[in-house]
Order: sequence, then structure tokens, then C-alpha cells
Amino acid sequence: MPTYFLASQNLHKLIEMQAILQDSGVRLRPLSEMIQMPEIDEDGDTFLANAVKKALTGARLSSCFVLADDSGLEVAALDGEPGVHSSRYAGPGSSDEQNTAKLLRCMQDITCRQARFVCVLAVAGPEGLVGTAEGEVRGRIALEPKGHGGFGYDPVFIPDGYEQSFAELSEECKNQLSHRSRALEMALQIGLLQ
Repeated sequence: MPTYFLASQNLHKLIEMQAILQDSGVRLRPLSEMIQMPEIDEDGDTFLANAVKKALTGARLSSCFVLADDSGLEVAALDGEPGVHSSRYAGPGSSDEQNTAKLLRCMQDITCRQARFVCVLAVAGPEGLVGTAEGEVRGRIALEPKGHGGFGYDPVFIPDGYEQSFAELSEECKNQLSHRSRALEMALQIGLLQ
């Protein structure tokens, strides 16, 4: 069974990705089992640039195959914000609740609420970058947070075709719809993870 190490300090992300991959034959472990990963400055202008930087850094330091992702929320009416700054939208070290509160303040008088979650995955090994895969899910931003599941902007993101936020949907349902699930499915289809 192939093992990849996830370059992320986000335990929610690791658990979600492990659940999505559970029937694939791919094993995902935290990179912290191998090395003490330094804080990576996510200074890229795109999700792709940040994911590749994290994967290459992790692979170089560990000599293992490393999976990294960069993901976030893009709101059409906010010209794609929060985008690559999704995890620190309200400032460095901001909490999920603070980021969500800022988003809702910025959208207070906006009626066009279309948005999408984007996830870009990068896999790197000792020889360098192996490849990348991307997934997205489209939806809209709710007027207020609803639900207690998930993390990040899940309480305010309602996927197309649903009336519940990601935080209200079951974990199983969210994992079938999510941008991360779609990126992982693409990675499996193209042989990036095998």
C-alpha cells in the first residue's frame, strides 16, 4: 500500500483526506511523523504555487513522497477574495470564526453570492515534483453561519443543489462533494497517487 505524507499542520484536513482515500489503497500519514516541518510562507499568488512550494519543501526535507494542498474560497462578487488568503483573511493567526465574520461583513449588502471552493494538490518526491491535480465545488454564501460540522468557511458555504451548508451536511455527504474530494479523485484518476 503506497504511503504519502501530508505537509499540513491542519488535523481537520488530514482526517478529511484520510476518510476520502480510505477505499483507494492509498495511505496518508502526517509529515510530522517523519520530520519537524518548518512553517512555510504561503507567499504564492495562486493555490498551485503554494501547494507546489509545500510539497517540494516537505519532500526535500524528508526524502519521502509528500502530498500538499492549498485550498480556499473564492467569492465572485469580491473579485475572488479571500482566495489564497482564505486561512488568514481576517489577519495573521485569525480563527475560522474571525475569517467567516469578516467575509460576511464584506458581503453584507451583496445579493450575488456565488462562490467556489478550490483545492490544488501537489505531490513531490526525492527527485522533485511528481504532478498536480485540482478540484472545485460551486455554491453560494449563506447570510449567516449554520451547522457545527466541518471547518473553515463550511458553515456559510451552501453547495449547488443543496439547501444546507457544508457544516450541516453529514461528513460522508460533504466528502463526496468537496473540492478536496474532487482533487483527490482527479489525482487517483491520472495516477498521481498510486
